[in-house]
Amino acid sequence: MAQIHIHREHQLGLAGARKIAWQWAEQAEADFDMACTYEEGDDGDEVQFSRSGVSGTLKVAGDHFELEAQLGFLLGAFKDRIEGEIVKNLDALLASKKPAAAKKKKT
Repeated sequence: MAQIHIHREHQLGLAGARKIAWQWAEQAEADFDMACTYEEGDDGDEVQFSRSGVSGTLKVAGDHFELEAQLGFLLGAFKDRIEGEIVKNLDALLASKKPAAAKKKKT
């Protein structure tokens, strides 16, 4: 079985991270026919996702995301491409939520 591990730091806090995780889960369901379940916790959340040949979890914390996925034999051959799509989607969601840089004051 091929393994995928992705770690992304953020500064969104748990509430902001939840919004991103919900969007990611909805996107995974719509684009990749994943079945996703979302469990909220006091210190963090967990999204469990699966479909034929893929299963995993996205752990949501106030300062990072941690994604672990296992690919079955057939999808293992496409590990790099699948990992690239996951990274692209998660990074795009994170980029859309980054605070704008503060403008410098003229002195």
